[in-house]
Amino acid sequence: MKVSKLLAVIKILPEDDSVDLEKLKEGLKAALPKGEKNLYVHKFQEEEIAFGLKALKVFVIMPGDYPGGTQPVEDALASVKGVSQVDVEIVQTLPG
Repeated sequence: MKVSKLLAVIKILPEDDSVDLEKLKEGLKAALPKGEKNLYVHKFQEEEIAFGLKALKVFVIMPGDYPGGTQPVEDALASVKGVSQVDVEIVQTLPG
């Protein structure tokens, strides 16, 4: 049986509006748990919050049977300097 892939959309709130979003993106990519080739950042999307503050939506592709589900990914992203809050918005199975 083929293991499905999941798409997790995770919203990252930076500590404040002085956080460099490009550096934050690189830190988030680097923070993902290593050793699983099917766990990676597909893309980022910036979302206006208020008063110049932007959130990042991180689209993470992961195996459907990943141990611990999204929790290890959330913990890894939360550990990045400049991250204030991590919220999983959507988890869905990808076709194919």
